[in-house]
Amino acid sequence: MKKLLFVLFAALLGTGVCFADNAKGAKKVVTTVFTTDIDCPHCSKKVLNTIPFEKGVKDVKVDVPTKTITVSYDASKNNDESLKKALNDIKVKVFDAKQQK
Repeated sequence: MKKLLFVLFAALLGTGVCFADNAKGAKKVVTTVFTTDIDCPHCSKKVLNTIPFEKGVKDVKVDVPTKTITVSYDASKNNDESLKKALNDIKVKVFDAKQQK
């Protein structure tokens, strides 16, 4: 009987945690591709050492041959303009930014 009560209590607690997590609202993750002036591995390294530490950033990918930087971030914590400023602060010029769906 004690085991049954324990299992029921654990199930009830787990359900409550799930509902509490959903009540916070789902985080909206946005992916933006920035067209930049990067042209060497050193530039790529600067980006990978800086941008992941910006608020809300989840993932960063740098493609030197196409001169693009793909950043996935939580839209409630950051935005494209803030990321452009962060890139400009490390001397990476941003020419274009396109959000992906």
